[in-house]
Amino acid sequence: MSIVAGVTVERLQNMIDGTPRILRLLPNTPAMVFEGAFALCSDNDLTEDELEAAKSIYSTIGVVEMIPEHLLDAACGLSGGGPAYVAMFIEAMADGGVKQGLPRATAYRLAAQTCLGTAKMILEKGIHPGELKDMVTSSGGTTIEGCEALEKAGMRGAVIECINVSTEKSRSL
Repeated sequence: MSIVAGVTVERLQNMIDGTPRILRLLPNTPAMVFEGAFALCSDNDLTEDELEAAKSIYSTIGVVEMIPEHLLDAACGLSGGGPAYVAMFIEAMADGGVKQGLPRATAYRLAAQTCLGTAKMILEKGIHPGELKDMVTSSGGTTIEGCEALEKAGMRGAVIECINVSTEKSRSL
């Protein structure tokens, strides 16, 4: 099993004598609190039982997505680095709250819980992120003003570019 970003199954097989059976796994740090996101792929030599065993083990500490190997770099860019990007967003939200007078600890708790609750609504209720945004924004209200500010600041493009450059870095390893 390999958790090394950017090192393909073929490359691993060439490094190891014999005919190794390879499983590639891209974990992320939320696995430490049983909320990880795992991208998993294997060579064709692993049996279905071996794949199911791996999925079963890792599903105890997060969500497991079987994907083709050519998409592992994208998974690395998205969910491998994702905790850092989400943490930056939480920190920025909290900084905004502090600027408006909230105590720092309160701002962090509110920002983190807002992200957690939003993610749970998307995952557990099956609500599309755009639909959830629309549910929260009211005509002429505070949220639509904030959404406009994020769009003007280029948030969407910045996040997409963040995933792009992180994916490319993984491909270059």
